[in-house]
Amino acid sequence: MIDLSAHYGSLKINTPVVAGSSGLTDNIDTLTELEKNGAGAVVLKSLFEEEIIREMQSGLNAMSSPSFIYPETLEFYDYFNGPKESTSGYLDLIKEAKSRLKIPVIASINCIDAEHWTYFPQQIKKSGADALELNIFILPADLSKTNDYYETIYSRIIEAVKKQVDIPLFIKLSPYATHLANFLQKISETKIDGLVLFNRFYNPDIDIDKMEMSSGPVLSSYTDIHQSLRWVGILSGQIHCSLIASTGIHDYTGVIKQILAGASAVQVTSTLYKNGIPYLLKIIDDLKSWMQKKNFTSINDFKGKLSQVQSQNPAVYSRVQFMKYFRGFPNG
Repeated sequence: MIDLSAHYGSLKINTPVVAGSSGLTDNIDTLTELEKNGAGAVVLKSLFEEEIIREMQSGLNAMSSPSFIYPETLEFYDYFNGPKESTSGYLDLIKEAKSRLKIPVIASINCIDAEHWTYFPQQIKKSGADALELNIFILPADLSKTNDYYETIYSRIIEAVKKQVDIPLFIKLSPYATHLANFLQKISETKIDGLVLFNRFYNPDIDIDKMEMSSGPVLSSYTDIHQSLRWVGILSGQIHCSLIASTGIHDYTGVIKQILAGASAVQVTSTLYKNGIPYLLKIIDDLKSWMQKKNFTSINDFKGKLSQVQSQNPAVYSRVQFMKYFRGFPNG
């Protein structure tokens, strides 16, 4: 018998495929559909720290720091009628989801610093969330700041939240860091439950006809898997928490690749937008069929088998494969 159960940090989940934070996880109807089609857990649509602060304070003018001005957060605000989503509504969604779903419900906060909002995880815990994901959105683009400055922000956020709650905490990060492996190892030592690699930033684009800035693609492509695959493989067995893979996982092959590299579970989002929520069931059925073909009876049977620490040739994650790839490329 095939056992698809896995661990998402300290959470036990029925399948290793988790619905990531998105517009598909912001209402009870789609949440129940995700559970019905085999999601091991759901990560609710992110609540932005700006929303928490705005509701606590009186008006957007109270937030005078330039760091609040991010294009992807502006869409959450109607400058005349206030925020489109309230913190109270978010807490109500957690309560309803917990009353209706049997799978773990993970809350999510998108944040950029540790100021003013870190009291709110207490309310998330009281509402019944099984865990909290912090999607930390920090683009290290200020030339006047050092790497230590940015790393300190992450540490402060995690420390502030852990003082408030003791529910499992997952940190979703970007790959933008100096000495990424060392940085992620430091984050794993803060006694979090897991690292989610990687979050998907707002990407700017340019409309050459209108001669103005626009936004790049919101949804990922299956070709986006390789960056997280590399770092999951490198970090597996070498850090102090679970690894959750995210971005570019569009079918069962992506799920298998990430688990072989060492991921405990994966998050999927874009493929559900493109193919519909029922496609989740196909991913899981195809995963089960592959396991049967390979005579694996559980996820642990193949988890991390191709990670760097278990590989007979660790360089496959770095220089050697790079040389082979481009030496064999036509006219290379």
